[in-house]
Amino acid sequence: MATRTRRPSPARAAVTAQVERVLLREAALLDEGRLDEWLALYTDDATYWVPLERGQADPSSTVSLIHDDRALLEVRVRQFKHPRAHARTPMPRTVHQIGNVEVLEDDGRHLRVASTLVMVEFRSERQRVWGARVEHRLRREGLGLRIAAKRVDLVNSESELEGIVALF
Repeated sequence: MATRTRRPSPARAAVTAQVERVLLREAALLDEGRLDEWLALYTDDATYWVPLERGQADPSSTVSLIHDDRALLEVRVRQFKHPRAHARTPMPRTVHQIGNVEVLEDDGRHLRVASTLVMVEFRSERQRVWGARVEHRLRREGLGLRIAAKRVDLVNSESELEGIVALF
């Protein structure tokens, strides 16, 4: 007997398409080094979190690789853009590949979205590949979606990382 795949409703498919556009836009802005535009995707109360430990439930319960609020994201971008910034000499080149996008929750104002990320980073004659499961919390504002929170669970978060230069 053949199994049937349940098709999402047109409304759910439209929401998923809108979410995918936001995630792909974020990836493109990072790859193109358009960090001010990338930062504009984030709400004023946004957080950006890269946990150190697998399954970490709370950024305050243990050390994180990155745990920034919007103000710290602004500082990170400003430092990254500074002409003498170590992370800029040379500027890393990246390619972000987003996949397996799934809307987990939608309460009408906020969406919780899961996806996977593969990022290739090239800098100083060295290429690194990062893999992660990512969770975004998106907020409807006006006619669009903005990023209220981003959590990046690197598959190798507990290994020796030799410094994170590029944004995920």
